[in-house]
Amino acid sequence: MLIDFFYTLRAAKLKVTVPEYLTLLEAIKAGVIDDDAGPTVDKFYHLSRATLVKDEAQYDKFDRAFAAYFKGVELLADFSQDIPLDWLRKKLELELSPEEKAAIEKMGWDELMETLKKRFEEQKERHEGGNKMIGTGGTSPFGAYGYNPQGIRIGQDKSRNKSAVKVWDQRQFKDYDDTLELGTRNIKVALRRLRRFAREGNELELDLDDTIHSTAANAGMLDIKMIPERHNKVKVLLLMDVGGTMDEHIHRVEELFSATKSEFKHLEFYYFHNCVYDFMWKNNRRRYSEKFSTWDVIRKYNKDYKLIFVGDATMSPYEILQPGGSVEYNNEEPGAEWLQRLTNAFPKFAWINPEPQGVWSYRQSISVIQQLMNNRMFPLTLQGLEGAMRLLSK
Repeated sequence: MLIDFFYTLRAAKLKVTVPEYLTLLEAIKAGVIDDDAGPTVDKFYHLSRATLVKDEAQYDKFDRAFAAYFKGVELLADFSQDIPLDWLRKKLELELSPEEKAAIEKMGWDELMETLKKRFEEQKERHEGGNKMIGTGGTSPFGAYGYNPQGIRIGQDKSRNKSAVKVWDQRQFKDYDDTLELGTRNIKVALRRLRRFAREGNELELDLDDTIHSTAANAGMLDIKMIPERHNKVKVLLLMDVGGTMDEHIHRVEELFSATKSEFKHLEFYYFHNCVYDFMWKNNRRRYSEKFSTWDVIRKYNKDYKLIFVGDATMSPYEILQPGGSVEYNNEEPGAEWLQRLTNAFPKFAWINPEPQGVWSYRQSISVIQQLMNNRMFPLTLQGLEGAMRLLSK
């Protein structure tokens, strides 16, 4: 079994060596992951990554290869109790016509949560193609690979219909690459509308005009003049949505992130998922262990920071308006409260949306975010970026 796992990692372009593989086998034989609670996939994941991967930059490749090989083996995140994996094994994937979808009624938030609690108490076996129990390929609001206009997604590898109000599985996100080489300078050009230069520090640069004038006045003898280098004094606080539906926009957001780091010396950035709540993070691999309180972020930076949100604003409206509405945990206060606190703390703000502007009116959550942003939402296009920068520079 582990020999095939070794070759899977090699096929994923990971530089895994035989000695490292033998070290992994020795660690397993020594009982490193066999404690009182017994061995688990999660323990094996951390042990194999520690022994086989030498560079943190390769963690994402390892995660994808690990998931591809052990797909379906890893345990679900436990919000209240475990769900048997057999209940979620895909045998069919439901496809419905628009008319059939429109005929399916959706539950309200309270009814949805209460009904899920009852299903846990009632259900004893796997269900497929139904409209009530936790299962697959049906119209039930609980499960995977089916359809319901408002449900809880359980055991599905990625979003299909973008209608889930909560996601049961714990997911891993990848940091945006801020070293990406841009294929065009257009984004940088657009960002340069938000600049306020000042001379500071001891680093010098050539003052070409004064050098030419002094050289001419010195009968052609070169007289080089230097002045302190100019820096962009604008301060930017960048908050970026990551994971879920944002996976469709990774490349464009990475271009924006790379250009932003290049253009603004005073840049601070944090990640959030779907909507901002009481904490954010800087490293997606450590987002559960290295959290930054949103209150601390608000207190740490002055009002002269320009606040820029980057996100598709595509989610269940409950995630914005409802306590406990987050797809990943039970937030005590709705996301709308935190968005208002941030925009009150940083009066110059804008939201950059990578979703095509033509679909905005069809997404209820986008309309809600637009209202909270006082219509300061701009598309991730050259024209949209220029409009956002003009607004922030006023």
